[in-house]
Amino acid sequence: MSKHSEDGILPTNDHHSPAAASHPLSDKSIRHEYPVFIGEFVGTFIFLFLSFAGTSIAIVSATVEHAGPESLDLNPVQNVSKLIYISFAFGASLAVAVSIFAEISGAMFNPAVTLSLLLIGAIRPLRAVHAVLAQLVAGICAAAVVSALLPGPLPTATKLEPSISITRGLFLEMFLTAQLILTILVLPSGPSKPLAIGLSLFVGELCGVYYTGGSLNPARSFGPAVVTGFQGYHWIYWVGPALGAGLGALAFVGLRIVEPAKAKE
Repeated sequence: MSKHSEDGILPTNDHHSPAAASHPLSDKSIRHEYPVFIGEFVGTFIFLFLSFAGTSIAIVSATVEHAGPESLDLNPVQNVSKLIYISFAFGASLAVAVSIFAEISGAMFNPAVTLSLLLIGAIRPLRAVHAVLAQLVAGICAAAVVSALLPGPLPTATKLEPSISITRGLFLEMFLTAQLILTILVLPSGPSKPLAIGLSLFVGELCGVYYTGGSLNPARSFGPAVVTGFQGYHWIYWVGPALGAGLGALAFVGLRIVEPAKAKE
């Protein structure tokens, strides 16, 4: 299991001198946090831009082929090939973005991940707040750019499949997010970690895309919703991942408590 400090799970460099720690808005602190904010914005934008573009291609091309563009508002994820394509787009995009930005910002790219790091004490509240802000703004920008670049309506909004209830969708989002959080918290930092994180998201998307749209990330749902409109149950894409962050952080802390006990036996 990985060892953690205030530098975070992926190297986030969230440490300050005593003076900076006592004055979180000092010039030194702001200079220290600025690269993290930019890294989170650019990294989240790249991750979601590539993911949204891949998802749009998968959905629009299949819809045009089988039913015509007028059915874009229906649930188009009806076969395994599209599920795999969309899931791979998200997983591969995340792996690439994490590889690029891990040493700059910690490569969180997800308010749920940021919350889990805050809960275990890996980052400070100041970093958590501005990182989440950067992620949400990046999600909006990514959705807007994809909507502007690709023809037709943006088909990447997260929606519940009609056969699943809001409660079931909420808990599905929670458990899928929790497994992603555990992957991030438990695995030690290293060259292979971005790939493992991408694979974790890939598996989560395989299980979630059909029923909930596979959010696991409030920024992923919030961006398209700003561009295309909000569903009445949009709140589940905030509460579900937040609960997943708490569940994943709790499981991680429990594992850290058990691990030393096993070492003494």
